[in-house]
Amino acid sequence: MTSQKLSAGSAFQVTDVAQLGGGTLSLGTPLGGNDWQMVVVYRGKHCPKCTSYLKDLNTLLPDFHALGIDVVAVSADTEDKARDQMALVEPKFLVGYDLSIAQMHDLGLYVSNPRSAQETDRPFAEPGIFVINADGALQLIDISNAPFARPDLKTLLGGLRFVRNPDNNYPIRGTHAA
Repeated sequence: MTSQKLSAGSAFQVTDVAQLGGGTLSLGTPLGGNDWQMVVVYRGKHCPKCTSYLKDLNTLLPDFHALGIDVVAVSADTEDKARDQMALVEPKFLVGYDLSIAQMHDLGLYVSNPRSAQETDRPFAEPGIFVINADGALQLIDISNAPFARPDLKTLLGGLRFVRNPDNNYPIRGTHAA
């Protein structure tokens, strides 16, 4: 069961999580001189698809930054699990961990229980991507209930390149009210 889905164009509620390496990571607050932020929610250490996805994200990070988009990743993993997985990824982006079940529901994410103790030891979020614009509004939302259904990062980058081009005057999509 998930909470009500977030609405495109609505304000993104800044969410604080523990940051790998120390401190707090504020999801929804762009850093590094960027005016937008992309929050990538990944399943955790138990998911090899997530490791590959985050490695791909790492290679495209300069392209996202060139568009003024800060990129962060977060999971429900413990600090130890996040550290172990990030040793494989070697991220150049900030990583948060210990996303709570309440925070997962607030973000409208699908939450799964482990299939076994060998998979992981706690409920975890299925993949999600949130792109927050300079006004703090949700420009793009992608939420999945399975590890193999998430956007291709090169396609996403191309779309964001189009959206960020002021000549295109591209609005936030999906805002028509019933």
